Amino acid sequence: MSLTVKDLRVHYRTLRGDVQALDGVSFGVADGEILGLAGESGCGKTTLGKSLIRLDGRMRHIGGTVELNGTALPLADDRAMNAFRFHEVSLVPQYSMSALNPTRRVGRMIRELLAARGARVDTAELHRRLGLVGLAPDVLDRYPIELSGGMKQRAVMVISTLLDPALLIADEITSALDVSTQQAVARALVGLRDRGLVGSMLFITHDLALTSHIADSIMVMYAGKLVEKAPAHTVTAAPRHPYTRMLVDSLPEVGVRHAKRRLTGIEGSPPPLLRPPAGCRFRERCPLADTGCEQEPPVTEIAPRHHVACWKA
Repeated sequence: MSLTVKDLRVHYRTLRGDVQALDGVSFGVADGEILGLAGESGCGKTTLGKSLIRLDGRMRHIGGTVELNGTALPLADDRAMNAFRFHEVSLVPQYSMSALNPTRRVGRMIRELLAARGARVDTAELHRRLGLVGLAPDVLDRYPIELSGGMKQRAVMVISTLLDPALLIADEITSALDVSTQQAVARALVGLRDRGLVGSMLFITHDLALTSHIADSIMVMYAGKLVEKAPAHTVTAAPRHPYTRMLVDSLPEVGVRHAKRRLTGIEGSPPPLLRPPAGCRFRERCPLADTGCEQEPPVTEIAPRHHVACWKA
């Protein structure tokens, strides 16, 4: 097992109290697996990704453990995590098109980053990796402003994977791109995995349709908790949690007219995580909820590799 997360709890400090962004999340990611992480805004996807590399000073590690290839990550110690960042766990951040220093050429940024990590990459190897994501070597001599959005995104992907991390966290990296560029970036991610340049991958996104094409498994989160995790084809074709079903039903299908299949949204909004409600956190919006849902459902394996947290499943 590449990544093992057990009962992870992460809060954000605010003037009004702690926001319980992650509340007892447990899951695993196998070697070479791409795990898609989906859910509404505010469900804890980005917090989960950030907590595995510890990049936000407001975050508090309340409890739980994370092991990567058998080694426990010191999430509560920001300085100790420096030994793992980029080498073992790396991040392609949300809005990564703005992550490049506008005053530095791309090649200089790469050299400075590697020097800071006590490493260097052969020029020929760097050119090879640029080619794997569809970039020409002359990108190294250009400023970020000279690159398109998709080129910036792929440049950041190369930078984040130069040290062959065991785990790559890709956070909403296709959200600001057009459809054709999204597909190119997604294929580049899969190519990095297939060539062994990264071990496992956590692909965070709102786009279930895109996720289903590149992920081996999909995990759906709601209000800081895991609600369903299964192979990608199972989540999209036979979801068992009401929330997952409603997410899938809200996706349009190419060639299907409105008269044949009317899209439905999910009424209401997620509960506030400053003081989350007891029981199932989806029950106020769930069409199947009854008095039994006032008790929190455990995450149960209802079929091989298919986990659901729902009394009705």
